[in-house]
Amino acid sequence: MQIKKLPIEFLTARPILQTIENAGYEAYFVGGSVRDTILNDEIHDVDIATSAYPSEVKALFPRTVDTGIKHGTVMILSGSNQYEVTTFRTESGYQDFRRPDKVTFVRSLTEDLKRRDFTVNALALKEDGTVVDLFNGLQDLQDHILRAVGKPEERFHEDALRMMRAIRFASKLDFAIEATTETAIKHHAELLEKIAVERILVEFEKMMMGQNPVKGIHYFIDTGLYAYCPQLQGQSKALSELLNLHPDVRLINETQVWLLLCRSLKLSAVKSHSFLKAWKTSNELIAAVNNGLKLFEAIDQGTVSEKILFQTGKTVLTDAMAVLNAISAPVNTSELLARYEALPIKDSHELRLNGWDLLQRRITTPGPKLGKILAKLLNDVLTGKVKNSKSELLLEAKRIASKN
Repeated sequence: MQIKKLPIEFLTARPILQTIENAGYEAYFVGGSVRDTILNDEIHDVDIATSAYPSEVKALFPRTVDTGIKHGTVMILSGSNQYEVTTFRTESGYQDFRRPDKVTFVRSLTEDLKRRDFTVNALALKEDGTVVDLFNGLQDLQDHILRAVGKPEERFHEDALRMMRAIRFASKLDFAIEATTETAIKHHAELLEKIAVERILVEFEKMMMGQNPVKGIHYFIDTGLYAYCPQLQGQSKALSELLNLHPDVRLINETQVWLLLCRSLKLSAVKSHSFLKAWKTSNELIAAVNNGLKLFEAIDQGTVSEKILFQTGKTVLTDAMAVLNAISAPVNTSELLARYEALPIKDSHELRLNGWDLLQRRITTPGPKLGKILAKLLNDVLTGKVKNSKSELLLEAKRIASKN
């Protein structure tokens, strides 16, 4: 197969391959960018593999950085672009089910591609657009099949995260996992415990944001991988609710992913904190999910106030509404968004009176009372009891202060 019209990303990087080939070595585009080009998907990182050893690559280009020299990777700086070029290699001795104990540089493309995870990712592309397919990856692309290269047990023992990558690609590409590969995942799911949570997190989020998350979730449950993820053991029934997501659902960010998961697990805002900490998510994400779950609790209780909407904020509110739509919840999300847009202020800084104003006019003194007055003023503005004008807020502040 030959790709007649290469994407601009490959055309820009083509001189790198030509320079290496002109020096007598082999060089190819490899990995996901080749797969996605064939599928007419958007490509991201352009990776290059070569028969030239790192020292030989560095000798060919004036500007390089040793980004992963131990594993054969050299970054070539070309104008404003950066390209990672990795020497063909073999790997052995995966004692931690993640990293090879030994890396050996080789001159053979076949040996290099044999160590890759799935056939659709083991394609190489020459600079003229010719596709090199040594493991029937093109046929698997055509059939929408995800198949491990060689023996799947070996691939998963080399890096147990590949099992999560399998279900991530099943969701991202809307592919089916080939039976032998799926069986191997089921038999070796417990190896996922050997993998750092941070790495699992990335694959899980990408799976949930794929074009067919329900397919990914199905494999996640059916293979048993879920049981080796933080605090999900014994949660197959709750996770199964995600199989009923609206077929057109597309989660677009991490907040939506974790709001949806916490909602399915029926976690309160309070309990979500320890759950998300176990997954090692960021404090910023934890705060966003916490706000979204507080909104869900208010919706469940029929107590959604202007204050709740204000505290939720536009970004989290939008994500929360997307989650409710994804699970087809009987909630008028348009009405909630309209109520938010109708708020007189959407940020506490928009309040026309601040603590300094109160202190300057000696309405109160520094301390808890100051905060209580400002909180009351904010709530009164949100509920329409007081207009957001400095004069009216000062009068109201004096009234509140006189009562306490």
